[in-house]
Amino acid sequence: MKNKIRIANAGGFWGDDLGVLRRQLEGGEVDYISSDFLAEVTMSILRKQQLKNEDLGYVGDFVDQIVDVAELMKEKKVRMLTNAGGINPLACARKILSELNRKGVDLKIAVVIGDNIIDRIDEFYPEKASFTDMETGDDFAHIKENIQSANVYLGVPPLLKALESGADLILAGRVTDTSITMAPMIYELGWELDDWDRLAAGLVAGHIIECGAQASGGNFTDWQKVSRWDNMGYPIVEMNSDGSFEVYKHPDTGGLISRDTIREQLVYEMGDPKHYISPDVVADFSQLELKELAPNRVLVKNAKGHPSTHFLKVSMAYEDGYKAVSSIVISGGRVLNKAREFEKIFWQRLNTDYKKTNTEYIGYNACHQNLVEDIDPNEILLRFSVYDDDLDKIKRFSTSIAPLILSGPPGVAVTGGRARNQQVITYWPTLIPKTLIQATVHILDTQGEIKETYDIDSVLGNEADFIPQDTTVDPSQGDHYSDMEMVNVPLRQVCMARSGDKGDTFNIGVLARSEEIYHYLKLKLTPEIIKRMFAGICKGRVKRYELDNLLALNFLLEESLDGGGTKSLMIDAQGKTMASAFLNQSFPIPRTYLKDI
Repeated sequence: MKNKIRIANAGGFWGDDLGVLRRQLEGGEVDYISSDFLAEVTMSILRKQQLKNEDLGYVGDFVDQIVDVAELMKEKKVRMLTNAGGINPLACARKILSELNRKGVDLKIAVVIGDNIIDRIDEFYPEKASFTDMETGDDFAHIKENIQSANVYLGVPPLLKALESGADLILAGRVTDTSITMAPMIYELGWELDDWDRLAAGLVAGHIIECGAQASGGNFTDWQKVSRWDNMGYPIVEMNSDGSFEVYKHPDTGGLISRDTIREQLVYEMGDPKHYISPDVVADFSQLELKELAPNRVLVKNAKGHPSTHFLKVSMAYEDGYKAVSSIVISGGRVLNKAREFEKIFWQRLNTDYKKTNTEYIGYNACHQNLVEDIDPNEILLRFSVYDDDLDKIKRFSTSIAPLILSGPPGVAVTGGRARNQQVITYWPTLIPKTLIQATVHILDTQGEIKETYDIDSVLGNEADFIPQDTTVDPSQGDHYSDMEMVNVPLRQVCMARSGDKGDTFNIGVLARSEEIYHYLKLKLTPEIIKRMFAGICKGRVKRYELDNLLALNFLLEESLDGGGTKSLMIDAQGKTMASAFLNQSFPIPRTYLKDI
């Protein structure tokens, strides 16, 4: 067994920089490369593709990527794990092998399947699995007939079997984002599958690098500290056998890796930081220690873990009506007044009731609504959107914006033709017992034929019941700050933040710039304050969790993304900009705490 292993990330989503894979191979020595392509929305897109062509359903861009570097991978003896197989990994593998055969390159591929349960719904429901929406509690019966896809989040066991085969490329469908980074660590370092602290360390490492450059300067609050944005360096983890690890990037690359960039990424799309649930381990982030060892190199240690649960998460998608979006540019003097008049004219003329409508003033307050400061823009992109089950209503909407051009106030410009009618495929997260799911690993020959097959159980026998606990701390302690002089400053002056989505909820991870400011915000920045701050956006509860070790507060804002994903009519349907909205708000801070930041 090895004492350490280096795993590089080569992409955090479908649409990321296609040149990263080659740069990670050429930039320095690594042992493995992992690449994550599958957001929940991505699964819906892939399903739409497959419905039009049954041979599709995988990430086509990845085929070009891997074919381009296959010879280099073999030469450097680097192996790769990815979920680019989407909902059709066997077809993806065969396409890759077909392209490589033309180049005379031999690449051994192991394919992991078993996550796709769309054809087994009746076998499981309702006797063996209720498939209740785990976020809303809604009954599966209401949407069962409209289900289009259903994919289980597999963990590391089938990936470990694939690694044992000696495959150069392990190509999976829906596995957890972190498992493609964890599996090589377990395999190479000899970890046991009940060594919870080491497994938690692997999960934390995977969480840090799974979103690519977000850990190396991308989306960083203090972006001005990033001296180079060209040739972005993507993160690499060097994991030690004891579970401590370092995060770094190749030399002479752009971006930045620091304690703060890692802190920000740790709270990205975070729920309860003491109970980060995966199929393989429940990780506790609350005791992590971070230390900058050198420029662009950060040590992370002291991850803690608990037994995994008896369930696997399932990402389902179902047909859920239609939507359309139209927009028009409004310019000239008094633009805001003119845009409001255009809004009134448009909806009055359309004179149709929809299940949902939305109007957004891009350039004024489209992303942040009530949180923006008052400005007088020179132009506004006026964006109208609708959602309904009646396709005729959607078609009526798509033909209604063009007449505004010649029969409304002046100073308008067209941004495109008629709106495209879009079938909405909505995300449905749920759970299934591990006992019902068995993964399969196929080893393919150079012609894409299956030559070896292994069935892998999801149950390992060391799972435990998970009982959700309210780990939030009551902030209504004694107020020690009443005698201090306060000054209102933008929150970005005293903290950093990052936000991300999970369905109809987004989180804002808030990271204080000093220990004094953290303890002050821990008392003063309550869920009630956040709820009032985001009053125009957040329709549900606000939960708060604390991470004293990272000087961080994590807020979950429920019912805040208009249904989330493809169903939302919001321009920021994934809550990515909400951290910036938060940081722009003024908040009273003791003057003495501002001296050293």
